[in-house]
Amino acid sequence: MPAYTPSEIEARWQAAWDKAGIFTAQRDESKPKYYVLEMFPYPSGRIHMGHVRNYTMGDVIARYKVSTGHNVLHPMGWDAFGMPAENAAMAIGGHPQTWTYDNIAEMKRQMKPLGLSIDWSREFATCDPEYYGQQQALFLDFLEAGLIHRKNASVNWDPVDMTVLANEQVIDGKGWRSGAEVVKRDLTQWFFKISDYADELNSALDGLENWPAKVRLMQENWIGESRGLQFAFSTTSGAPKGHDRIEVYTTRPDTLNGASFVGISADHPLAKSLEADNPDLAAFCATCRKGGTTAAEIETAEKMGFDTGITVRHPFDTDHELPVYIANFILMDYGTGAIFGCPAHDQRDFEFATKYELPIISTFLPSEDADPKVTEAYVPMKSEKVFYNGGFAGEAWQTGEEAIKAAIDFCEERGIGQGVTKYRLRDWGLSRQRYWGAPIPVVHCDDCGVVPEKKENLPVELPFDVEFDTPGNPLDRHPTWRNVPCPACGKDATRETDTMDTFVDSSWYFARFTSPRADTPTVAEDAAYWMNVDQYIGGIEHAILHLLYSRFFARAMHITGHLPESAIEPFDALFTQGMVTHAIYQTPAKNGARPVYHYPEAVDLHDGKAFLKEGGEEVEIIPSAKMSKSKNNVVDPLHIISNYGADTARWFVLSDSPPERDVEWTASGAEASFKHLNRVWNICDRIGAMDASATGEGDDDLLRAMHKTIHDVTMGVESFGFNAAIAKLYGFTATLQKSKAGHAAQRTAIMTLAQLMAPMTPHLAEDIWAHQGGTGLVINAPWPTADEAMLIDDTVTLPIQINGKRRGEIQVPADMPKDEVEKRALASQAVQKALDGQTPKKVIVVPGRIVNVVV
Repeated sequence: MPAYTPSEIEARWQAAWDKAGIFTAQRDESKPKYYVLEMFPYPSGRIHMGHVRNYTMGDVIARYKVSTGHNVLHPMGWDAFGMPAENAAMAIGGHPQTWTYDNIAEMKRQMKPLGLSIDWSREFATCDPEYYGQQQALFLDFLEAGLIHRKNASVNWDPVDMTVLANEQVIDGKGWRSGAEVVKRDLTQWFFKISDYADELNSALDGLENWPAKVRLMQENWIGESRGLQFAFSTTSGAPKGHDRIEVYTTRPDTLNGASFVGISADHPLAKSLEADNPDLAAFCATCRKGGTTAAEIETAEKMGFDTGITVRHPFDTDHELPVYIANFILMDYGTGAIFGCPAHDQRDFEFATKYELPIISTFLPSEDADPKVTEAYVPMKSEKVFYNGGFAGEAWQTGEEAIKAAIDFCEERGIGQGVTKYRLRDWGLSRQRYWGAPIPVVHCDDCGVVPEKKENLPVELPFDVEFDTPGNPLDRHPTWRNVPCPACGKDATRETDTMDTFVDSSWYFARFTSPRADTPTVAEDAAYWMNVDQYIGGIEHAILHLLYSRFFARAMHITGHLPESAIEPFDALFTQGMVTHAIYQTPAKNGARPVYHYPEAVDLHDGKAFLKEGGEEVEIIPSAKMSKSKNNVVDPLHIISNYGADTARWFVLSDSPPERDVEWTASGAEASFKHLNRVWNICDRIGAMDASATGEGDDDLLRAMHKTIHDVTMGVESFGFNAAIAKLYGFTATLQKSKAGHAAQRTAIMTLAQLMAPMTPHLAEDIWAHQGGTGLVINAPWPTADEAMLIDDTVTLPIQINGKRRGEIQVPADMPKDEVEKRALASQAVQKALDGQTPKKVIVVPGRIVNVVV
């Protein structure tokens, strides 16, 4: 048997799998199906070990399920639309389409050597017209079903790039790329009515038992169900005509007695009405609109207000009037865009009231004798009991939940307001003012209005002949694409030039994989057979938007006849993997310049220090950082594969840490993994060279260890405990290496080891299987089953602790009575030495576990 040569065996077995069509999925009603899917990648042009870890996890599950008799679907695609491609086209010339498809080809070239069990026949990119054409068909069906609407919305507008920016793309009031001051602008936008499903999406989270609890909590918080009071303050003076009431929604009506002001958003209708006649007020509103809109930005920004001169009447006291301020920390997209300020129990209100010298009135205290004078906002948990000095239920001590309910009941009984359940979740704006996205398939006609494109005209393809020299959306400047006849009346009309948010592309791709070449979005029989995704794998960063949007999309696809009702929750199980990290090697910044980052392969390590291979200059080490192309701390999988083989890369990323935690890639770790695989290979070589009739000793012990390993590895794989499974494989390898058993037992053991390693190191496993004369391919061999009788120990090894320190061990029959175990332990040499003639104070025997001796 030749030396272990991954470059030779890995290519050979990948060719064998392809020839046999092992991973090409076909609907087969005679088998149980299993659909495993990793979140598909953006084609940036280069994969790193983080990708390898993600896809290897899915591959382990897919290969294991093939071995357990399942019909497995394990597809791959590309999340290919989006701004990075347009930015690249602007930066380096060329076209987003060319850039994207070139990157896809390069990343696929890097992925293929990993030996992943992917059905490449189902591959697609979201920028393929065949894909986004079916997405356009879904849009039209959703529109007809009333799941999409068009409305005016206030957006962040970059006047230089001439595009809408997400809140996260506005930094200090400026566009993240152009640096231009962002302005608020009202645009007519398309929206999915996801808010109509807020209650259902929220309540259904309880049923997602095989999702991480933290992901469900993140979605619950994002949906943001709250029970509160909706009521109105009546204006008493200074309000323009038509603004005699200010509607407020509050989740803390129990603090109404502590109200000291009313605040409204700069985008509130009242504020907009006042702007026309008050230049100072208008300037203040303009400043507010330039500010941050994320929760973090609002929390940390200086609280600013403008006194409108308007007052309102407190609903409980007609003589009590409150001033109305426009405040920079109030947004229109939650509640009513108006609040009442209770500074004693809200930190933002407290900062605001302190700045503008407004009253601060406590409605509850931590105790009866607590000082009511407030030096900072007192905001206890709603479940905490506090002392109300003006409660609504007649009881002094109440929890927040009890007091809120009492306050709602009080106000409803007196006609002051109504208890209302609201959600933080807002409709999903899908309009994007950019070229590289799926065109929205509608036409604007002066006579007919907004007209859906006819399905027979789909896909509405993007034109290739566009230029990016001018800021803004190139589709607006493309008359032959933009100007078309109206699908309804035939008169001159214009296409919608907004394209779809890329989250739309990724919100249904899992369903498209069930029939990726169909001329409809899905095929009923295929969707019914393959859906749901049995195991979905991806990063925690997608916990909210992608997963929430996908859940909404699955419901919308069911409503419009594209998915069965059983698929409205499309992912049965979800696993969020940790990151792969690596040290950063940098030449620190000098004279105001940026640091220079160096790739790991450009650095030599000696005595805990790093030196450039060229020139020998020492560079700074920043340990264990997330792999990032911007920091050059990525490890090229092809470089690892060329040196050690794909199986080494796969083994290391699975073995070093629990899969939900981060793992640090180190060269020493890769070398250790490679040495272990060599060790397994050499054991196989030794067994293959044995006389087939050779006998030995310890056959039963070896086979007993083998069956325990089968049991433990199976449990590990099924529970995503890959590192624990590999630890058991390390242990069994050591047992087999030292074994003196006969050839038959050792051959059974090495073939079983190959089967158990096959999901993690498939190429090495196939070669061992073939070398030992296994039938067919190991991927097709049934997964080994542990013999329950072999899992029962005849003897057990018990550690002996003397005064809390381990001093020795004894081996006894598993069913030995406790008093006999005690005698055997006291007679052992270690205990006799420790006792030195004394009598032990106490002996505690924990059957099957340990013996404790107290001297």
